[in-house]
Amino acid sequence: MNVRRLIPTAALAGSLTLGLVALSACSPSDAADDAGGGARKSGGKLAVVTSFYPMQYLAEEIGGSHVDVSTLTKPGVEPHDLELGTRQAAQLGEADYILYLKGIQPAVDEAITAAGVKNTVDAASLTTLEKHGAEVGHDHGDEHADEHADEHAGEEHAEEDHAHEGEAGTDPHIWLDPVKYAEVAKGVGASLEKADPDNAAAYRKNTTTVVERLTALDSAFEQGLADTSTKTFITTHSAFGYLAERYGLTQESIAGISPESEPSPARIKELRTIAAKDKVGTVFFETLVSDKTAKTVAADSGLKTDVLDPIEGITDKSKGADYVEVMESNLAALEKALGAK
Repeated sequence: MNVRRLIPTAALAGSLTLGLVALSACSPSDAADDAGGGARKSGGKLAVVTSFYPMQYLAEEIGGSHVDVSTLTKPGVEPHDLELGTRQAAQLGEADYILYLKGIQPAVDEAITAAGVKNTVDAASLTTLEKHGAEVGHDHGDEHADEHADEHAGEEHAEEDHAHEGEAGTDPHIWLDPVKYAEVAKGVGASLEKADPDNAAAYRKNTTTVVERLTALDSAFEQGLADTSTKTFITTHSAFGYLAERYGLTQESIAGISPESEPSPARIKELRTIAAKDKVGTVFFETLVSDKTAKTVAADSGLKTDVLDPIEGITDKSKGADYVEVMESNLAALEKALGAK
C-alpha cells in the first residue's frame, strides 16, 4: 500500500524555535529574561515547556503562533534516561504552561512537581493507560501461550525492575496509537484554552485540525494492516503495545518496556521459536538506541532488520520530519515486514 503524506507541517519552524531557545538562558537572570513566562507573556505568546518530542509536537501544532515552545529533551537524546541540568530546572519554573507524560522520565516528573507551575498537564491523565509486556496483541493460541508461560512470567518479573515506566507498571507509549494520541490532543487543546482564553478559538481550530490528521493516520494503518501474511513483529523495545493492540498485531520485544533492559537467554530462545512459528522475517530496531542486540538476534535466526521508530525524538536519521511522517514510514515498514496484501 502506498501511504499518502497526510500532513504538511511546520517542523522546520519548530526546529528554528527550539534552536533559538537552546541558545538562551546562560544564567538564572538570563533565563528569566529569555525563557521566562513574564517576558514571553509581554510579547503576546504563552511560554510552553514540554518534556519530549511527542508532547512538543502537540504543543506546537495546537498552540500555533500563540505559543513559544521549548523542550527538555534535545533531539537525539534517549528520553527515558534524561537527567535535568540547572538551566532546564530553571526553565520549568519560568514556564506559563508545562506539558509532559508522567511515568516515562523520572527526573522530569520530579522537577515538574518541584516547579509548581499552575498550568501543568500530564498527558497520561488525558487518556487511559494499559499494562503491556514483552508480548502484546493478537493471540498466538493456547498451545503457544502455555509453552512459553514460564519465560513470559520471567519477563514480567524483570520488567518490574523498571516500574518507573508508567504508573503501576502501565505502558506510557500512548502516542504510538493515533486514536489515543488524538484523545491526548483534545485534552491539550482544552487545557490551552483554559490557560490562555484570549486565544481559545485558535486553539480549538488547531485541535480539530490535528485530530483530523490523526484520524486519517488511524485509517491508513487500519487499511494497510488489515490483510497481512503474518500478524507478528519483533522489536527491540516494547514500545508498540498500543499500536499492536489497535491493529490486531502481536508485538514480541527483545527487551521490555525500558529500551535499555537486557533480554534473558530464555527470551532469545523463545524469539527464535516465535519467528519460525509465525513466519517472522524482520527484527525491528529504533533510531535512538543501539541496534547491536537486534542485529545479533536477527543474524542468529536468519532474519532481516529494519527501523520501527518509537518517535521519542526527531533527528537527521529519522524517516520523516515530524510525527506523522515518521508514523507513515513505520506503517510502510510494517506492511513490508508483515507481508501486506
